[in-house]
Amino acid sequence: MKHELKDKVVIATGQSLGIDDAIAKAFSQAGAKVVIASPEVAKGEQAAHEICTSGGEAIFVPTDVSKASDVEALVDRTIAVYGRLDCAVNNAGVGRTSSLVDGSEDDWNYMIDTNLKGMWLCLKYEISQMLKNGSGAIVNVASICGIAGMSGFSIYSASKGGAIALTKAAAIEYAGVGIRINVISPGAVQAALSEEAPPDVAERLKAGHPIGRIGKPEEIASAALWLCSDTASFVTGHNLIIDGGYTAQ
Repeated sequence: MKHELKDKVVIATGQSLGIDDAIAKAFSQAGAKVVIASPEVAKGEQAAHEICTSGGEAIFVPTDVSKASDVEALVDRTIAVYGRLDCAVNNAGVGRTSSLVDGSEDDWNYMIDTNLKGMWLCLKYEISQMLKNGSGAIVNVASICGIAGMSGFSIYSASKGGAIALTKAAAIEYAGVGIRINVISPGAVQAALSEEAPPDVAERLKAGHPIGRIGKPEEIASAALWLCSDTASFVTGHNLIIDGGYTAQ
């Protein structure tokens, strides 16, 4: 799959450069020009620099996906530099754990604004540009928490369940105009969210995966790469669950 996305332009959003860093590298290795978007400036600039020094093409655009002006500016910058937008991987996400009763309105706004509103804003501006091309592929990153109930993750689950539903509706709306939109639902992954979880929660997440471990960022990146490639040309509106068997139990 090294050259499947040669000269394609992809936006890769993220929050802490865990899964998103792996996604940016995977798309670069496949020949794509990568626009890295994150509120983490130092990490984002470093990720773009590493791709460029490895022979790829990448830029970094500071972006808070919960703000429409930032997302619009991200897409505008992409067009100004590369002239088109072919693919997008919307992976920016945040999480906090608490019981439903102890969760605050701030917790709700924090997670919904980034995980759900932010995904809607990304779709809104990415699709607007892809309509000009007459084609495009978008992958949203949700979570198995949007499918299976998990204690301590009620607000996070609501945001990710909404992201899955949003993806399916968008996929149907734009299937007839050459834009494919899919969603990935990972289990626990060795990235920022799982590392920041309390030790007891982290151990519970690991133990719950029948495959005997949690996922690797590169495994999520490979799935996103496939869904954006022409080998997945008949796939849209699909929720690809990557969870080591967690939800099969």
